[in-house]
Amino acid sequence: MKLSLEYRVREPKTKLGKNPLLLLLHGYGSNEEDLFSFEAELPDAYYIVSARAPYTMQHGSYAWYAINFDADQNRFSDNEQAKISRDLIAVFIDELVSNHSIDPENVTLIGFSQGTILSYAVALSHPEKAQRVVAMSGYVNEEILEENYLKKSFTNLKIFASHGTVDQVIPVEWGRKAKPFLDKLGINTTYKEYPIGHGVSPQNFYDFKNWLLQN
Repeated sequence: MKLSLEYRVREPKTKLGKNPLLLLLHGYGSNEEDLFSFEAELPDAYYIVSARAPYTMQHGSYAWYAINFDADQNRFSDNEQAKISRDLIAVFIDELVSNHSIDPENVTLIGFSQGTILSYAVALSHPEKAQRVVAMSGYVNEEILEENYLKKSFTNLKIFASHGTVDQVIPVEWGRKAKPFLDKLGINTTYKEYPIGHGVSPQNFYDFKNWLLQN
């Protein structure tokens, strides 16, 4: 059956009645192969699904929403496209649960950059669909959250957020705003920084993997 998004999947090596899901959401201009390269290092019990963003940029390169530049090189996000992607991901999670023996109470979103921005948007707009988020090198864009998101319950949500201190794409200052914002919502949040640019260091990978095993 064709689902809402193109994706790659690694079946769990250990089959349980229902297995947990790790849903990987790549960054702007990348594709589903990028974060899927982690799969060999991730726990055996998980379904690992790496989704492809819906907007094609060029061959092999996709985006969750367009980023436009003005004459002064200021960046503008296409928030309407981002909201469409937010809802597509929410539907995609339901489709995965229907098509695989996935535990809907054990879903983790792992995002990088634009994939992190979408992971926050999905988890805060639909906290019933994802219980954990690993949010690397991104930020919370309040403009793409569902209007009534504050009425939701976040008691089951846990977040691991991280950022490179010399990130040249998304400034670390933007990433740092996430924890105070999430703390105000009462969400259990771990925030870490690494002396790197816009990427995932081995230490970052090790830390989020440990966090997954503990949570």
